[in-house]
Amino acid sequence: MKNLIVLLLLLFSFTASAQNDSLFNRATTYYNEGEYEKASENYFKIIENGEHSAAVYYNLGNCYYKLNQIAPSIYYYEKALLLKPNDREIKNNLSYAKNMTLDAFEPLPETSLSKLYKNITRLLSFDQWSYAAVLFVFLFILAYLLFYYLRYSTQKRIAFIASITSFFIAVFCFVLALIQFRDFKAEIPAIVFSEELIVKSEPNNRSSQAFLLHEGTKVYVLDELDDWKKIELKDGKTGWVPSDEIKLLKDF
Repeated sequence: MKNLIVLLLLLFSFTASAQNDSLFNRATTYYNEGEYEKASENYFKIIENGEHSAAVYYNLGNCYYKLNQIAPSIYYYEKALLLKPNDREIKNNLSYAKNMTLDAFEPLPETSLSKLYKNITRLLSFDQWSYAAVLFVFLFILAYLLFYYLRYSTQKRIAFIASITSFFIAVFCFVLALIQFRDFKAEIPAIVFSEELIVKSEPNNRSSQAFLLHEGTKVYVLDELDDWKKIELKDGKTGWVPSDEIKLLKDF
């Protein structure tokens, strides 16, 4: 019975993968023919099948960029970048899409230490730091075994130094993975989808206007109350907006 269940699961996985490949190829054909709406429909079918890949979101961003729809193009480029944070092509296309937005904000000044911290922690994603930690643990074990079995003192010394170095690098990568995961969970980015959005000073329609935003602007959600979300811009401004006026990026 167990073997039958495993076989059925493998068959289902293979069928789903083949279907997604077929949808992806069909969408690519539509895209190359300039049928961007039909292409996006097929990419959405892949997402509905449970596949969330950088390639699918990147291509959706391309479709909406070609259709001159600013907010969706930025939204899907940003989602692709979450899954593949160091991809140069995604970053380039995202910058082109952002040039179409109306809002421009200067980020708050950072200290040199803060910049160094971000440059190091964001060098890899948290899962990549985890893979690196596992790799160096493996190297640590290998070097330790060599230290144990090698006969000559020079070789044993090299193996010992390699094992200790691998151990500390593994711990370093593991700590960075935890930091990245904590930062990833704490940060809640979203994209404004309204053509023009009035940001309120309090979570109700009677409160005064704090400032205006336009479609495609990236914001960060700080809090939520009923149907309102408190947002923050990269320049430090905060305010309240209706929840349905923005779309969260981390809704995988």
